[in-house]
Amino acid sequence: MNKYTSVRNRSGTISFLIEKKAFIVVAVMIFVVLFSVVIGLAAGSTWIHPMSIIQHLLGIGSQEHTFVIDTLRLPRMILALLVGAALGIAGLILQEVIRNPLASPDIIGITSGASVAAVAFITFFSGTISLRWLPLAAMAGAGVVSILIYWLSWKKGVTPIRLVLIGIGVAAAMDALTTMMIVFSPITSASQAYTWLTGSVYGTTWENVYAMLPWLLLFTPVVFLFTRSIQAQKLGDEVAVGLGVRVQGQRFVMVFISVALSGAAVAFAGGIGFVGLMAPHIGRYLVGHSFAVLIPVSALIGGWMVAMADVVARTAFLPLDLPVGVLVSGIGAPFFLYMLYRKRNL
Repeated sequence: MNKYTSVRNRSGTISFLIEKKAFIVVAVMIFVVLFSVVIGLAAGSTWIHPMSIIQHLLGIGSQEHTFVIDTLRLPRMILALLVGAALGIAGLILQEVIRNPLASPDIIGITSGASVAAVAFITFFSGTISLRWLPLAAMAGAGVVSILIYWLSWKKGVTPIRLVLIGIGVAAAMDALTTMMIVFSPITSASQAYTWLTGSVYGTTWENVYAMLPWLLLFTPVVFLFTRSIQAQKLGDEVAVGLGVRVQGQRFVMVFISVALSGAAVAFAGGIGFVGLMAPHIGRYLVGHSFAVLIPVSALIGGWMVAMADVVARTAFLPLDLPVGVLVSGIGAPFFLYMLYRKRNL
């Protein structure tokens, strides 16, 4: 047991074991993310030396690149990190609560609900209501569809398999509705809606960053409170109930947190898929199955994936600025097929 470190607060509400190598993995990942951020801020149509980036961030550099860094690149980079972190944690929660390795916000319908509301807003209200309200519409859509999925899944409680199957069905219906609205909408609205659906952090401002940040700061600490509950539910609902876990109530709270995080991410960056699927699996490969460790690891991996995909999307095809969702889906789709192949006998 000496290879584990115990983490416990005074009241005992938070208590878990962390393998010591996990600290090293997290430290290395933080360094990789910070290094990638510096390189990402340096890359673009105008190359800025990485040392100039570091000096600027520390407040000791010249003001030569202030506009490019502070206005064009830094808020976009930070939002990409926040969005990826939110999707990574949301996907981890769903995979653990539903006990399905293929669960993620985009697969079980949460993202589709946000997309329907966002496209409806763009199609019917973009001329009368400011687009600043688009994130609120997307989050509302994610919430309404999630409630619908949970309600349809309820039968003396919610079982993981029923939640997944109904979620996939509702997602298909929402995707069909979204496509129908795009087909019948004016060309300008259709183009705008299609760009949003592919997922993009183009044109990000500090206002977007400040609006996204509270969602992570509010819900991420709450997830740690359910660490022991999640570990118990891995043994099955009956065993968890026998251990004193209020399975249905806590499952609802965890799904709600996942909806809030993924809805916020989709609201500010559009339909970026597969991050919530890939990040937790990569995290398990690196640090094992401890839920407490997987929370920060999934957040770091998800944030790094979206941020680096956005850097490639805006620099590799200059002067074009591709939506980040295109590159993420290009990686995520084969990963999803790989996961289906691995789990084919389960």
